[in-house]
Amino acid sequence: MTGAKFPVLAVTVVALAVTVVALCRDRRGGAGAGRYIDRVRIARFAHGKGMSFGVVEGEPGAGPEALTVAEVDGHPFGKLTFTSQRWALADVRLLSPILPSKVVCVGRNYADHAAEHGAEVPAEPLLFLKPSTSVIGPRDAIRLPAQSRQVEHEAELAVVIGPPGARRADRAAAERAIFGYTCANDVTARDLQRSDGQWTRAKGFDSFCPIGPWIVTGLDVTDLEVRCEVGPKPDEMDVRQLGRTKQMVFDVPTLVSYVSHVMTLLPGDVILTGTPAGVSELTAGDTVSVRIEGIGELANPVVAAD
Repeated sequence: MTGAKFPVLAVTVVALAVTVVALCRDRRGGAGAGRYIDRVRIARFAHGKGMSFGVVEGEPGAGPEALTVAEVDGHPFGKLTFTSQRWALADVRLLSPILPSKVVCVGRNYADHAAEHGAEVPAEPLLFLKPSTSVIGPRDAIRLPAQSRQVEHEAELAVVIGPPGARRADRAAAERAIFGYTCANDVTARDLQRSDGQWTRAKGFDSFCPIGPWIVTGLDVTDLEVRCEVGPKPDEMDVRQLGRTKQMVFDVPTLVSYVSHVMTLLPGDVILTGTPAGVSELTAGDTVSVRIEGIGELANPVVAAD
């Protein structure tokens, strides 16, 4: 009986090896496509034995019950090596797909969002930082701080930097530095943003940077739909934001290059690329959903301050 299992295991290992070869081809074409692997969904997740990275398997758009995640040995940067472990996605807890050393954000990168706040479109990218302690994952709670009376959502495309990072990169080097993309929510205490004169406190509270559900590699992000919905229940969600990435004032390679001339970008760092118009207030009891075409959905409940 025990011996009968080995041929099956051998076939599985061979199949995984073939999958690794297919996934790890160098991708050189396509704006902002990166150079690491063709399109896969890379998740970080918690399971009964700890935390792992893995590749999400199944049809795009399928629910968790129809998806599985194949564990990656170690970190997903570069060549993927699989273990023999595989879980149903519904049986694990998705975490933020990366833990960045820094989150670099870009303000007013959609003209319509600048206009809704009565601001001019900047001549150069307007940068600010969110602390790593603001990062949370899918289904984690956004906590409304007691210091603010007006907390708002901002749905954004997030860029994840891969090895070796980027420093003073030209456009071509910036494209090569891109590992993949994910969804993000640049949660903002709007009243504090207005009153403080600078944005650190308004943008930096714990839980103010949801990221997820996974990183998608090899994706052309020149024209993707960015959508944000808010509501108390899944069947009572209202569309608050609806835009397309082609509306960005500065495109992704321009942003990566620009940031790299200010600060060194390390592998795993994240750049938030700005939000379209339609930002609005969040209240305790809401769920806020960020959906980006080709990536998936990042959903988080909103709760009152501790």
